[in-house]
Amino acid sequence: MNPTVLTILISSLGLGTTLTFIGSHWLLVWMGLEINTLAIIPLMMRQHHPRAVEATTKYFITQATASALLLFAGITNAWTSGEWSLTEMINPTSATLALTALALKIGLAPLHFWLPEVLQGLDLTTGLILSTWQKLAPFAILLQLYPLLNPNLLLALGILSTIIGGWGGLNQTQLRKILAYSSIANLGWMITILHYAPNLTLLNLILYIIMTLTTFLLFKTFNSTKINSIASSSTKSPLLSIITLLTLLSLGGLPPLSGFMPKWLILQELTKQSLFIPATIMALM
Repeated sequence: MNPTVLTILISSLGLGTTLTFIGSHWLLVWMGLEINTLAIIPLMMRQHHPRAVEATTKYFITQATASALLLFAGITNAWTSGEWSLTEMINPTSATLALTALALKIGLAPLHFWLPEVLQGLDLTTGLILSTWQKLAPFAILLQLYPLLNPNLLLALGILSTIIGGWGGLNQTQLRKILAYSSIANLGWMITILHYAPNLTLLNLILYIIMTLTTFLLFKTFNSTKINSIASSSTKSPLLSIITLLTLLSLGGLPPLSGFMPKWLILQELTKQSLFIPATIMALM
């Protein structure tokens, strides 16, 4: 890809996310998400491979649907309350629609079906952007809206995502699909605790991004897309293989690695809120 075009696209990605971060008006927030989506689409298609084109098409349709739903939620709220401010969403129907749209955007279960297929069709660099940077803008909105969202719906989405993310990755040999299901499971942990302790959601998101960034960069170093290729490359660079193993275990939340810390704190907070059954289900996943 032409360096000038690449610079413009990456700058647009940054601009879209920044607009969503600083925006308090529904139209400005929606515009930031749209710029974000339109900037990543050419990056996804730069391989000129049928698989990449298919993944890009699926991503575009999904994101367009989510953006339309989010805009509809903002307009409905403005119609009933007369307010375009993000934090003045007093209409419960609008709040539910906005949550559904954002769940579709980031790939929460049961609206997750696009994520493994799209990530599988991309190269590791674009997959890294999709798994990390593209999650920031929707979470910026969720962290502003969390007092207005239905806690039972958040809990249901979180538990379902944790279960599907945990079980979905078991029968996979493709690393990108495993990372997609890992993303769904980690997002489930973040959404579950969002209403009760948003600071834990933010902590989990930061650690998830750091661990996913490390994992993708290690896979890119090995040029690996399958589990077998990692096993064969362990003889060439044993140290990097050990780091890869530890990063994957940390991403799964195994103690005493850093990925266990947010999960432990989330389980502790859920038990404080007397949510013993959700805490038990999530601990088993």
